[in-house]
Amino acid sequence: MRKDECFYLGKIAKKFSFKGEVLIYLDTDEPELYQNLESVFIEYNKNLVPFFIEKSSLHKDTFLRVKFEDVDTELDADNMKNLEVYLPLTMLPKLEGNKFYFHEIIGFKVIDQRLGDIGTVHTILDNAAQPIFEIFKGQKQVLVPMIDSFIIEVNRKDKELVLNTPVGLVDLYLE
Repeated sequence: MRKDECFYLGKIAKKFSFKGEVLIYLDTDEPELYQNLESVFIEYNKNLVPFFIEKSSLHKDTFLRVKFEDVDTELDADNMKNLEVYLPLTMLPKLEGNKFYFHEIIGFKVIDQRLGDIGTVHTILDNAAQPIFEIFKGQKQVLVPMIDSFIIEVNRKDKELVLNTPVGLVDLYLE
């Protein structure tokens, strides 16, 4: 399994017991969706390695308490601390309407209600306080804050994102 075929689920935060259990911090709004997993992929030496789960349960809302097969000691669990946990993209719950996963809209054509075609979504810049659509129209980069009121429609069938941006925001880039 390659990393680009997976999504980040969380990180192993710490060991939980002397029997090799760990706590995985779940980076999700719906941790309950992930409490009955059979396996996960853990990034180890830049490779995704499958780990099979013997048992798991939710712990304090955002953690998953997990006992992996063949992880039986405190030392085994300690060695897993801070490793990232992934699942295949096929396991993501389907979103509808104007909700979307960042990876899902890469390559979508962006239509502004006022200006028409303003380019294609290249990536989502998520290192600022507000995620930003990075759109390219030819060689011109267009940056649009990802604000719910700007998003009119996510058309998965036609791979289009319809926005209603304020006057001047996009015009600035395309002049």
